[in-house]
Amino acid sequence: MHPRDLAPAHVREIAPYVPGKPIAETARELGLDPADILKLASNENPLGSSPRAIAALRGALGDLAWYPDGSGHDLKEAISRKLGVTPANVVLGNGSNDVLELVARAFLTPADTAVYSRHAFMVYPLVVKAVGARGIEVPARDYGHDLGAMAAALRPDTKIVFLANPNNPTGTFLPWDEIRAFVERVPAATLVVLDEAYGEYLPDELRSPTAGWLADFPNLVISRTLSKAYGLAGLRVGFGLAHPEVAELMNRVRQPFNVNHLAMVAACAALDDDEFIAESRRVNAEGLAQLAAGFARLGLEFIPSAGNFVAVRVGEAARVYDSLLRQGVIVRPVAGYGMPEHLRVTVGTAAQNERFLAALGRALAESRSGRAPATP
Repeated sequence: MHPRDLAPAHVREIAPYVPGKPIAETARELGLDPADILKLASNENPLGSSPRAIAALRGALGDLAWYPDGSGHDLKEAISRKLGVTPANVVLGNGSNDVLELVARAFLTPADTAVYSRHAFMVYPLVVKAVGARGIEVPARDYGHDLGAMAAALRPDTKIVFLANPNNPTGTFLPWDEIRAFVERVPAATLVVLDEAYGEYLPDELRSPTAGWLADFPNLVISRTLSKAYGLAGLRVGFGLAHPEVAELMNRVRQPFNVNHLAMVAACAALDDDEFIAESRRVNAEGLAQLAAGFARLGLEFIPSAGNFVAVRVGEAARVYDSLLRQGVIVRPVAGYGMPEHLRVTVGTAAQNERFLAALGRALAESRSGRAPATP
């Protein structure tokens, strides 16, 4: 027997998550100057990190010899003040991916099922399979969640339903009254996990009210992150909001120091940086409009997005992606999400968006002419 066969079948069958291509790897493979590479693949904030977070980090560098506060007291208090919940509602995660995994580990068994939509975040089926449970993928509607179909797909053995708003990688958004009506339809014995990783980019009139729903729905879990709008992707810090008894069970399977000290210090400061979030939202809204206009000029279909990214249909996506890569522009292929003709591009600054659109125009011309992608 090979040692590989010692792993359970459901683990051996998992396709590992493939993140956006790093700048350093692209530079090595193509012989490019890292400083000349534009990465628009992982929905990072083009403005960088919250200035308050950076200042707080500098002040905490002398604490590196000490273990973090395993309870995350200060960060839980900061989240509680920000969102009007109690610390008992909060579960800290090493990014929101960790929160999603904690839900799956705490509540799913091989006898259970979990429901999610097609074209939804790839981590949902990954965490379901990792614990041996069975995923039920529901067909999408216009690249977004079909709430009626998802409700109909629930079974007596369904423990979790995953729902992202806005959705990644398509950027689709559903009104909150429709989300609440869906939560009301879900049996109390099934957890509804609302993934709100991109919520900070929503305009004021669309901002999430779901933290206020926790008292009404003990089976509701909300997942959020500071990797996107707050610009802390490199520190990996996220959190979940849930009924205290649900949160307590998730904490039982959480690693004691899953969020490091610097991440918590930066997160506490970033949560108070309303000016940075406002500027990030402004730049993102202008960037979405800029990209939409650029796609229209190029004659391309795209999915209107409520996030900080856009999925655009380019035809031979693999060929166009390769051409963009050779021009030093990294975007995200989404064939693994059932969208083989689309690429997902993160909204950048105005100059970055313009560079991407120019490179995309060249890549499309190469693809349509059948020429090999240009090399640097």
